[in-house]
Amino acid sequence: MPKVSNKGLEMPASPIRKLVPYADAAKKRGIKVYHLNIGQPDLETPPQFWSKLKTLDIKVLEYCPSNGIESYRKKFAQYYNNSGIAVDATNFMITEGASEALSFGMLSCLDEGDEIIIPEPMYANYIGFATVGKIKVKPIPTSLETGFALPPIEDFEKAITPKTKAILICNPNNPTGYLYSKDELFVLREICLKHDLFLFVDEVYREFLYGGKTFFSALNLEGMEHHVIVFDSISKRFSACGARIGAIVTRNKEVLASALKFGQARLSPNSLGQLAGENLFDLGKEYYYGIVAEYQKRRDVMVELLNKIPGVACPNPGGAFYAVASLPVKDTDLFCQWMLESFSHNNATVMMAPASGFYSTTSSGKNQVRIAYVLNTDDLTAAIKCLEEGLTVYAKILLVN
Repeated sequence: MPKVSNKGLEMPASPIRKLVPYADAAKKRGIKVYHLNIGQPDLETPPQFWSKLKTLDIKVLEYCPSNGIESYRKKFAQYYNNSGIAVDATNFMITEGASEALSFGMLSCLDEGDEIIIPEPMYANYIGFATVGKIKVKPIPTSLETGFALPPIEDFEKAITPKTKAILICNPNNPTGYLYSKDELFVLREICLKHDLFLFVDEVYREFLYGGKTFFSALNLEGMEHHVIVFDSISKRFSACGARIGAIVTRNKEVLASALKFGQARLSPNSLGQLAGENLFDLGKEYYYGIVAEYQKRRDVMVELLNKIPGVACPNPGGAFYAVASLPVKDTDLFCQWMLESFSHNNATVMMAPASGFYSTTSSGKNQVRIAYVLNTDDLTAAIKCLEEGLTVYAKILLVN
C-alpha cells in the first residue's frame, strides 16, 4: 500500500477541529453540543452583503485578478484610511481568507530552515503553515498569570539566531484575547530594526476591543515600511467566515510581488465574496459599536462564571473573542474528548479546543483550553454550567480509578 508523505505525517491536526467526529457522534445521540471550540461568530452577516449578492448581474463567473478585484482593494484601502492607516489599493493582495495570506506571507519571506519567533500560546495554524514551509518556530513563552502579556525584550534577544527572519504576533490575540499595547509594539519595532527582521501581525480582530482600550496598527510603526506585513480578513469583522476573503497588507512591494506568484499558482481568490463584500466597508461606526458591546457582554459573563468554578483560572481578555483558561485536569485533550464522548448535563455537552495544540513546545498547555465566546449569553451561561458539572463528574471518576 502506498504511503503518505512525510509532510502529511508531520502536519499537526487542528486542535479546533480534531474533535469534530466526537461532536458529530454526540449530536447523533441526541445531545446538544455547545460549540466553544471555533471562532465562528453567531451574529448575522450584515444584510448589505446579501443584498449585493442577490443583485449582481453576472452572466459568467470569471476568474478575477490573482491579487484581487481592484474595486474591492480600493474599498478595503478606504476602510484602512478611515481607521487612520495610510495605505492604498496597491498595498493589498486579496487572498482566500487570512489563512492563505499567512501561508503566502511565510513562504514569501522565509526559506526552509529559517526561524520565526512567535509568543505562545499561538494560533494553531501558524504552526501548521510553518510545518509546510519547513520553517522552524521559536516560541517565546507567555503566562496565564500575566494575562499572556508580551515577554521581556531579553527573551526575544535570546531566541534570535542568524537563521531568524521574522517575528509573528496576533493582535488582538488568538487564542488568548490579549491586546498588545502601542508600547509593546514599539518594543517589537526596536527588535526588528536592530536585527533586520520582518514583523508579521495578524490584525483580523482589530475592532474587537473592550473596556475602552484602543488599537495601534503595526502599519503605523515609523521606519518599518519594509518590515511590517499585516494579515487581515472580513471573516470575523463582518461575520462572513464562509466568504473566504482575506488580505496581505504591506508597503513592501517585493513581498507583494513574491506573494503574487503564489497567488497566480492558485489562480484567483473568491470573486463573489469580494463583489458582495465591497458593501461591508460602508458600514458606519454604529455597526462596530453594536458588535463590540455584544462581545464585551459575553466576555464579562464568561470570565465571571469561569473564575467561580473551583480550580479554574481565566484572565480577562482585552480583545478578540477568545480566552485561554486553566482547568483542574492534567490533560485537556482527554477531558475535552470525554466531555463529548461520555458526558451530558441536561442533555447537553460542551466542545472546547485543547490548548496543547496552540503551543509548539511539547507538553505545554496540557491543563488549558481555548474558549471562543461566540454564543449568546444564555447559551454561554448554560455551556459554562455544563462545563462545571463535567469537571465535578470527571474528578469523581478519576478518584474511583
